[in-house]
Amino acid sequence: MSIVHELVSSPELTDPVLIVGLEGWIDAGHAAAATMKHLMSDGELVTVATFDTDALLDHRARRPVMHLEDGRIVGLSWPHIELRAGTDRNGRDVLFLTGVEPDHQWRAFAHTVVDLAHDFDVSLVVDLGAYPAPVAHTRPVKVVSTATTAELAERVGYLPGRVDVPAGVGAAIERRCAEVGLPAVGLWAQVPHYAAAIPSPAATLAHIGMLDRVAGLEFTTGDLARDAAATIEHINALVSGNPEHEAMVTELERRSEMADDPSLLLAGDELVAEVEEFLREEGE
Repeated sequence: MSIVHELVSSPELTDPVLIVGLEGWIDAGHAAAATMKHLMSDGELVTVATFDTDALLDHRARRPVMHLEDGRIVGLSWPHIELRAGTDRNGRDVLFLTGVEPDHQWRAFAHTVVDLAHDFDVSLVVDLGAYPAPVAHTRPVKVVSTATTAELAERVGYLPGRVDVPAGVGAAIERRCAEVGLPAVGLWAQVPHYAAAIPSPAATLAHIGMLDRVAGLEFTTGDLARDAAATIEHINALVSGNPEHEAMVTELERRSEMADDPSLLLAGDELVAEVEEFLREEGE
């Protein structure tokens, strides 16, 4: 079960980690996209493989960008899916699966990705994501896992109990990894639900820290700490002055001291809706 792809190059890689960051699924605070962009800007990249997006994408949903000059069409920029090779700051080999999430043929896509991982002797697959959660912007960002093994789930942390949620294509890749015995883990940063539309440098920092902890990968952080502090101050300014909004943040801070509870994912809906509307009006 394979799909059309083109192997562009076959670099010599040693014990690489495959990092998956495809756009189009839940990405609160644009954290996963920002993380991928930051990681891939750390050094030179080599394109390893490209995928047939005509077969994988619905171009009416993901239209190419048309470039016009004086009324003439001079080009089209098509959405892409690519596998690229690079390294972390210590020279450790890394593969990046980047681009947009497929609309079609998820099973075949997952099989092909895992086959490529096998061909390059990948030791671990890491999928990046972020979701809106009832957490306070004033507290450190937590990362929870989806994983193929209990050991990986324990290393990252997880939501206890059973949770049934819609899946992205990263879950299909992780599931295929489990079927062939390749370790895989999803790193899901929890972003405050009332600020999910605001970029979250703190979540990107959390991703980078967890990549070190789980995969032994080290990447530079640049100005992320400064940007995260500035974002906190920005949200503070938006929330301050309204007793209800301040009370909600205080309650979320209190809950952060409690044990993780999946039921908290559904808590405070009435306050969430109110504050989201407030931030949209004030932030725009």
